[in-house]
Amino acid sequence: ESKRPVSVFQAHPGPVYSLVSTERHLVSASDGELKAWPWAELGKKGCREVWTRRPPSRSTLEVPEINSVQLNTRDNSLVMGGGDGAVRVMDLESGSFTLSLWGHQDLVHVVSVREQLPQCLSGGEDGTVRLWDLRTGTQAQLIEVHKYEECSRPQNGKWIRCLATDSDWMVCGGGPALTLWHLRSVTPTTVFPLPRCQHHALFHQDLVLSGGQGPALHQLQLSGEPRARVPCSSPALRSLCLHQRAP
Repeated sequence: ESKRPVSVFQAHPGPVYSLVSTERHLVSASDGELKAWPWAELGKKGCREVWTRRPPSRSTLEVPEINSVQLNTRDNSLVMGGGDGAVRVMDLESGSFTLSLWGHQDLVHVVSVREQLPQCLSGGEDGTVRLWDLRTGTQAQLIEVHKYEECSRPQNGKWIRCLATDSDWMVCGGGPALTLWHLRSVTPTTVFPLPRCQHHALFHQDLVLSGGQGPALHQLQLSGEPRARVPCSSPALRSLCLHQRAP
């Protein structure tokens, strides 16, 4: 009600790139490290992290940032993508890193977990969306979004910043236009009429919500029709989060 933070604390020496919530912990991601903070203790004086984990790195000189973290409730793991181009999986029970998935030629901006299948998707600076099989640790599909004429916007670049999945559908965008894809047929079905680059998108009921450059949250119908444009005070939106139980 006061619009003021309930708690402010120093989580990392550097930037916080991503946050994800589990039942008991808030997990924060920074340069080469993840930390878990107990929800029950947040806001109390002297709150300390429960654990710290550092993904394996190919070089001791390189400390890649962790740009995106998602909770996989199927097997209680974290899926993350970072500055070295790898997608990694960490088992929350043991704290061990069980998979490192290599394929991106540049940094990974975003990861998304498929709820019904043991798969995840990743989008990167190299302009690709990659579908990974988490059982075998192999790449199942490669989509070069910028090579599809209806999606391509060469003046903006080819990077993929936003990515979300729902059943057999995917929405992605960044330099290329925000587009709805059918994953089985690898077909772009709807190109949304947003001229500015989008940084975050998600599915909500029969809508796509997105934000990016420009002070607005967009509500879009799956057919491509804009349903609403909600103005906001920030000149750009980097991240969206839904309060699922709010009225």
